[in-house]
Formats: sequence, structure tokens, C-alpha cells
Amino acid sequence: MLSRSAERLYWLARYLERTENIARLVSVHMNLLMDLPKGVEMNWVQLIQINAAEQEFYDKYTSANERTITRFLLADRTYSGSLFSSLIAARENIRTSRDLLPDEAWEQVNEMYLYAKNHLDSIANRHSRVLFLNEILKGCQRFTGLLSGYMSHHHPYRFIGLGKYLERADMTTRILDLASLLLSESRSIELRQYETILWMTILKSLNALLMYRQQVRSRINGDDVLNFLLLDNNLPRAVGCCISEIFNCIIKLPNHDGLPEKLLELKQTVEAIDTQQTTQLQLRVILDSLQNKFGGLHQQIAENWFLKVETEAVE
Repeated sequence: MLSRSAERLYWLARYLERTENIARLVSVHMNLLMDLPKGVEMNWVQLIQINAAEQEFYDKYTSANERTITRFLLADRTYSGSLFSSLIAARENIRTSRDLLPDEAWEQVNEMYLYAKNHLDSIANRHSRVLFLNEILKGCQRFTGLLSGYMSHHHPYRFIGLGKYLERADMTTRILDLASLLLSESRSIELRQYETILWMTILKSLNALLMYRQQVRSRINGDDVLNFLLLDNNLPRAVGCCISEIFNCIIKLPNHDGLPEKLLELKQTVEAIDTQQTTQLQLRVILDSLQNKFGGLHQQIAENWFLKVETEAVE
């Protein structure tokens, strides 16, 4: 297949995964803050921190509150990481790749885009925002199901897998970076009282609470949650599982020069993390390092398979 087509599919998957991640984060965070009392060190600002968008946010908004942050993350067309910007980019990439995908896939992405475009004004209202986010999440899941059930699992599908699992692994490390706040020795008494609820929220944001209860079978605590979300090879949103899925995609693609070895090294790095012996500061350094490695992996994928000149893929 053409490298230009491979790049479009890769970015299509990354942007749709980003769309789902943002919708899930905002939805879970909104429910969490409604349940917590004032004084706990959890607020809306942490959502822009997860997305490393503080500078861009404060360049546009003078105050950080529920209204401005949800507007920024969900509807701001000038912020490339917003939900609506991600949908626009995904739609453009699939529009120019329709010959490689089932017709229903294009229809699903286009319907999500049109729904979001027509309902952006409703997100100012909390109840309407819940309905909006639920519809977007259902749309993303329908798209995933369509591809899994309708599309041959050959090279185009593998480039979609590369984008999806790389974006997912990166977001999981960002969420765990925020979770490191719960390990701080200087955390407040209020935060300590609500730790279980907060760790549950971390699991919910990755749709992993039920699987944690089934597989870990212990009370929710920080070390077990971190181990589960970093190391588990069966949970689709765990970092270890994402790396394995990326490996499985790459090993079946032609001309994967040295990438499988790089992934095995990355897998070993993750498996060597000992959360019980890691301080908050050390964990943040480890997670920052993983995010940099994922950025490097993206660069290697681009250099290996995508055109080095400017392409029509929306990035």
C-alpha cells in the first residue's frame, strides 16, 4: 500500500482514539468532582495538565474553571488536541482513505462529526454535556467494532492498530502521571480520606474498574492499580498490553527495520518498574521517560513507512 495511505490510516486511528480519551476523561472527571468535597486537591485544571496544554489554555483564557476548560477541551477549534479538532482531523483522513475502509466506517465518523458540530453549544450545560459525551463514546466504540468485524486484518488494519495503541499508551501514562499525586507524602488529610474513590476514578477513566476487580481481587490501592495499568498484558488500555499490540502490528508489516527490537526493550523497561519501591518523584520521571519513548517510537514509525515530504494526512 502507498505510504501516504498508511499515514492517513495511522492518523485516523490516533485522532479517533484521542477523541474517545478526551470524552472519557471529561465525563469521569465531571462525575468525580461532583462526589468530592471542597478542599481535595482535584480540580478541572488537572485535565489540561494531563494533555500538557497549560500554556495554550492560558494564552486563550484568563480563568480556569469548569466552563472554560470543558470548552477548551471539547469545542475549541483552534486547539489541535480538542475533541472537535480531533474529529475534524479524523474525518479528513478517512475521507481521503475511503477506498481502504468499509463504507460504514466513513459513515460512522461523518455522523460523529456532524453530531458534534450541531451540539457543541450544548456542552455549557452539564446535563447536555453528559448526553453529548455519551453519544461520542458510543460512536467511537461503534467505529472500533465496525473495523474489527468488517475489515480484513491485513496491512491497512495494522497501521490503524499502530496509531490506536500508540495514542492509547501515551494517554494511559499521562493519566498515571496525574495519579502520582495520590502517592505524595505531602498530600492533604482530605485527599488521604478519599484515596480509594480517586483510584477508582483512575480505573474508570480507562474503563478498567471491572477488570481490576476480576483479576486483582483485592481492595483498591495505589500500588495494585499502578501495576495493573502499567504491566497487565491482557487489559487493552494497560501500557504493557498496548506495547504488545504495537509489536504484533509491526512484526507483520514489511520493512520494520529494528523496530521489534526497540519495542522489546521498551517492554522490558515497563516490566522493570517496581511501584512499591518507587517514590512519587521517581514515578513521574519514569512516566515522563515513557512518554518521550512513545514520541520517539512515533518518529521511527514515520521515518520507516511514511513519506518524508508533506502529505495530505492531517496531523
